[in-house]
Amino acid sequence: MFLAAVVGMVIFALSETAFAWLMKPLLDGSFVERDPMVIRWMPPLVLGLFLARGVAAFLSDYCMANVGQRVIKAIRTQLFGHFLHLPCTFYDHNASGQLLSSLTFNVDQVANAATQAVTVMIRDSLKVVGFMGLMFYLNPGLAVFALIIAPLIAVLIRWISQRFRRISTRIQHSMGELTTASEEVIKGQRLAKVFGAQDHESRRFEQVNERNRRLLMKRALTQAASNPVIQLIAAIPMAGIVYVATNDSLSGAMTPGAFAAFLGAMVGLLNPLKQLTTVNSTLQRGIAAAGSIFALLEVASETDTGTHRVARVHGAVTFEAVRLCYDPAKGEVLKDIDLVIEPGQTVALVGRSGSGKTSLVNLLPRFYEPQRGRILIDDVDIRDYRLTDLRRQIAVVGQEVILFNDSIAANIAYGEDPEPVLERIEWAARAAHAWEFIENLPDGVWTPVGQQGVLLSGGQRQRLAIARALFKDAPILILDEATSALDTESERHIQAAFEALMRDRTTLVIAHRLSTITRADCIVMMQDGQIIERGSHARLLAANGAYAELYRLQFRDMEATG
Repeated sequence: MFLAAVVGMVIFALSETAFAWLMKPLLDGSFVERDPMVIRWMPPLVLGLFLARGVAAFLSDYCMANVGQRVIKAIRTQLFGHFLHLPCTFYDHNASGQLLSSLTFNVDQVANAATQAVTVMIRDSLKVVGFMGLMFYLNPGLAVFALIIAPLIAVLIRWISQRFRRISTRIQHSMGELTTASEEVIKGQRLAKVFGAQDHESRRFEQVNERNRRLLMKRALTQAASNPVIQLIAAIPMAGIVYVATNDSLSGAMTPGAFAAFLGAMVGLLNPLKQLTTVNSTLQRGIAAAGSIFALLEVASETDTGTHRVARVHGAVTFEAVRLCYDPAKGEVLKDIDLVIEPGQTVALVGRSGSGKTSLVNLLPRFYEPQRGRILIDDVDIRDYRLTDLRRQIAVVGQEVILFNDSIAANIAYGEDPEPVLERIEWAARAAHAWEFIENLPDGVWTPVGQQGVLLSGGQRQRLAIARALFKDAPILILDEATSALDTESERHIQAAFEALMRDRTTLVIAHRLSTITRADCIVMMQDGQIIERGSHARLLAANGAYAELYRLQFRDMEATG
């Protein structure tokens, strides 16, 4: 495609030069000499020239557009695939907006540099060479005179182009402000209504809107004035050339056709010179965008050196002297954690916010790597497992539910084609008590949930997340406040379903409401990244320690509010 585009550019540039040269035989042969051969062949020659020019233009434009879109697709595919394998620590330190900007805007800039800039450099350079060659062929003296003035024209055109860029940059910034102001109000329209801020938001939007209008008018003024100014600038050397060309002592005798061809070549030089003087900005934007993209692609993916393969583990989990630190300046979040969990056991992690509960369970699927110690599953270090095999053993239901803009069936059977597994989808939905609302929806399990599940209530979203974990049927289950968004009745039903399912799987439960984990096989009390107590609910209450104090505090709060 690229080679075909280059061929098209060459033919297009040659046709431009040929059309300027055609002025000489057209005027001299047809109108001055009245040559019958020229008169007969000139119309089909002009038609053929325009046909070749049109085909060449189509070939170069379409093929380069194809190349550009393939470049965009290839880079986006590679970048998106890389995003899927970057470690969690990378996302902790990089804003999602910047990453999305790299995936969309920056990739477009690279494609523009790889196609538009290349097109200008090849096609317009060939035009300049062709027109200059024709001018020297027709009259070397006038060509030298035109070359002396050409740099002045190029400088002036470049100044106008730079002004366009400055105004365009400010317009882009203004459009960003306009979009941001609109998005904030649309998302926060309920808040604006409750606080009576409609007038305030209208005034703020009007300021941004007016600033954008003024910048657009500045660009319109520059654009409207630039063409007459450029034409006036071009008229100065043209007037000089007309004077020289009509003075036989200065130019030598030029036929009308030769003069028209020379003038046409000089006029034809203006646009490619303008394009060549402005192409650097496109290249620089593309280079800058490519730098950010390649910097992302060079970020190391998750470490996956494990070779141990396993279809399904038994579920024995062991933490041995585990230490974890996200930021050395903030200290360790986990300190010498030792914990043994037998297959099929339910272990509840409790403690105040910041005690390290979520950090501990995030180590199991290797979202983070401990600085010291090791974690074993079935007496095998989790770093020895292949990542895909390790994570296949774990299902997670978090407090923050992530649903995708797809059907209910696709969200429950996430990662699989929902068509062949409809029976399992229904089983998981019934076990999670989600079938009660699914069967009343117009399209059942094929009902779209909207972006982030916006078309469902909080409790319904939570139940779908639980159904998704049940569908996976992994031997290890992590529940991070999995019932926080459910009403009391649904929670009771789901707790009953969980108790039946937990008999055959190892479960780690993070719960702030202690009433939901009283039946756990072992309750682990954490504080400041350490395990300070462990045992059954009854044993910890009898010990009258930190767990008992936290439990009594919650019990008093429930009595006060209930």
